[in-house]
Amino acid sequence: MLAILDYKAGNQTSVLRALRSLGIGAVITADPEVLFRAEGVIFPGVGAAGQAMDQLRSSGMDRALLQVVEKGMPLLGICLGCQIMLQRSEEGDTPALGVFSGVCRRFLPEWTDGGNPIRIPHMGWNTLDIVRPCALFEGIAPEDRFYFVHSYYAEPDPSLVIARTTYGKTFVSAYGRQDLWAVQFHPEKSGKPGLRLLENFSGYCREKAHA
Repeated sequence: MLAILDYKAGNQTSVLRALRSLGIGAVITADPEVLFRAEGVIFPGVGAAGQAMDQLRSSGMDRALLQVVEKGMPLLGICLGCQIMLQRSEEGDTPALGVFSGVCRRFLPEWTDGGNPIRIPHMGWNTLDIVRPCALFEGIAPEDRFYFVHSYYAEPDPSLVIARTTYGKTFVSAYGRQDLWAVQFHPEKSGKPGLRLLENFSGYCREKAHA
């Protein structure tokens, strides 16, 4: 079973629906003990970094999430979850979780895409340039497209970069290390490629739990 972290920050239900469509057992929870019994944890989110961090701290979910990391459990951060796993976000100059070294930065309106000023937020479908092998992306083709909705992007330590995407500038769209990953796009809204990524994550969690 996978646990989806509930901290009142958006798209937990759509993640649950996507997992259930794959026949993957999952539960939305704000109970640390349920998190710790799971095979892996998904940390989704939409909205503002400051509000999300306030909710995590007031509920104690920040400590629970850091314990998940300390225990070496597989963890997947999605969208806002991807951003606030870093040390700080430029959105409201928010101190974040600090799971990884790095900063979340804002798209700038003077950047251009195809000669035209970019629209912020970056909203719609885009491809990934996968620069480092990762279990999450097994069976995913270079032309596969994923769904993005974001005004800020992760800038982690370069050694953590797994995939990049271009929109006005080239930014990091997936990063992490073994057992601990973050993606800027929404796999639960990305059709077959996104479902394949969630299936890959679940398979990895299941194999590790039963190794």
